Amino acid sequence: MFKLFGKKAGSLEEQLAECQQNKDWAGVARAYYQLGVAAMEKGELNQAQLWLNRADTIYSADDRVFKKVGEKLMDDCSERIGQLEDAPLLYNNVPASVEEVAGELGDIKVRIWGLFSMARLVRLGERLGALAGCEVLGKLGWAVDTVLKSFQEPPTEEEFNELRSLCSGLYELGDAPTFCNTENEIEVPGGAPFQVFDLNGMMGAHLEIDAYLDAHLQMVCALSRGEEPPAPETGIIAEALLPDYYVRTGAGKLEEVPRIKAELERIWSDYRFLGADITWELVAQKVEEYKKLDILA
Repeated sequence: MFKLFGKKAGSLEEQLAECQQNKDWAGVARAYYQLGVAAMEKGELNQAQLWLNRADTIYSADDRVFKKVGEKLMDDCSERIGQLEDAPLLYNNVPASVEEVAGELGDIKVRIWGLFSMARLVRLGERLGALAGCEVLGKLGWAVDTVLKSFQEPPTEEEFNELRSLCSGLYELGDAPTFCNTENEIEVPGGAPFQVFDLNGMMGAHLEIDAYLDAHLQMVCALSRGEEPPAPETGIIAEALLPDYYVRTGAGKLEEVPRIKAELERIWSDYRFLGADITWELVAQKVEEYKKLDILA
């Protein structure tokens, strides 16, 4: 459980813990919202981003929770999230920088850039996939291999359908109580446990993987019909930063966290790599290297 400071914060911590224990998801959403408001009023914008987006995820996932929380809270939460989207935060700056330069690479190389980032989430996905209700995350390695192969030859009907099913499973995970349950966590050597809910930052790693795979399948379909494929998704490229984890565990200024600095270097190293002449053999080597990487180590 995270630690807060001051009498009011302690009260919110207790309220949140009680609501989580009772699986009172409307109460959990309200507590996260209140934490977000308190952080925003103190100018702690990364913390506000974390808590308000957690509140939004919970009440958006279930119509019953949505009705219990009330429009006034949700409207204010959405307005605050909108304000944070314009703030100079790593949450915003890195995706904006990626999107700004992605057009220089061309369609296929942007898709490979995204595949590299997805490959770096494979080891984490395998560990999270061992948790009850999170099994879909354990299939990322297979998905990375299948996407890489399908750049060079069309996927089989079975592979196509499995990728489509994986998209659905990832989307459904975000609406499941297991995703928001903070007891669903894995140990991190030398650090605080990583919660499944820590995937929620920057639109949600699970949703950005879903979007990436869906766009890839759309590309496959378009090419099979001789049509122009839709633009590639770039959101996945920044998802292995995992900022929610570091904000929640009080790791300090995000830009100075060693693991975030290392991931930022990998993102821009990939960009430079793709800007040069490459072969599928070189791409495959880098994918295999990233699949073995534990980004929390």
